[in-house]
Amino acid sequence: MNKRRKGTPVRHSRSTAPGRPPKGAGHVRAAKPNRDKGEVGEPQLSASGVFALSAECTVTAGAALKSGLLQVLEEPTPITLDVAAVRRIDTAAMQLIAAFVRERQAQGREVRWSGSAPVFASAARLLGLVAALRLPEPAQ
Repeated sequence: MNKRRKGTPVRHSRSTAPGRPPKGAGHVRAAKPNRDKGEVGEPQLSASGVFALSAECTVTAGAALKSGLLQVLEEPTPITLDVAAVRRIDTAAMQLIAAFVRERQAQGREVRWSGSAPVFASAARLLGLVAALRLPEPAQ
């Protein structure tokens, strides 16, 4: 490895003018949600008390999931979480759902489960949340 001699300027692979960002910096475009597939958007509570989770339950959709769960947190009737549409879920979304279930239980309110999604069950198992979420036993 060649050492730089004292007093010689440092050469960078990207040279920019002082005060100017490198080419392409700051030009990040937000992904547009694909609303046709139900991937992003705020989940809604149906009239029958079913709260359907979207297909993409990731940190990018976390704000919508959190606000939707907060809206139904105080519902006096049992809430059914429908996980049938879930295709992707990350730890952040699982934490939100686990906190929702824990708060509902602390208030003496019931949370039921509907639908099945292998991705959801696998994430709950890997994160050790099956008992905390009070998920039903899988059918054999």
